[in-house]
Amino acid sequence: MTWVVIVGLVFSGVTAIPLETELNVLARMLGVEQLTPDQASSGLSHWILKVRQGLQETNARHPFMAYGTDWLAFGHIVIAISFIGALRDPVRNQWLFQFGLIACLLVIPLALIFGGLRGIPFYWRLIDCSFGVFGAIPLWLAQRWTKELEQARKAKAC
Repeated sequence: MTWVVIVGLVFSGVTAIPLETELNVLARMLGVEQLTPDQASSGLSHWILKVRQGLQETNARHPFMAYGTDWLAFGHIVIAISFIGALRDPVRNQWLFQFGLIACLLVIPLALIFGGLRGIPFYWRLIDCSFGVFGAIPLWLAQRWTKELEQARKAKAC
């Protein structure tokens, strides 16, 4: 489960870098790549096109703004690296699972509060919240199994 957490963090970090490309691919998959946000027929298509347009305009005028998502990616990767300690000695480093669970819990109010302040549609904020919910599952399992491992080690030492 720790590997699931590490791979998930690295993947979500790396995908924060090529956002404009990813949105172009998503618009193509939705069949709306040639449309403007106002021409989109569904809420999801409208939102994807609106975000893509915002990124295109920002990247054209102010490319340095993308540096923020580069640092977001870096943060994800660094957090993933910290979980190597849990791979090496899960009992001694079980605090990492607690740290991860707290971070997953904090995703929910952050997405709901700041997403609302930034005009993010509610359904998209729920998608963001799902990262916290689904991220907590492997962390919870790893924490539970680590506690069992700790109890087994204590029993063996007696």
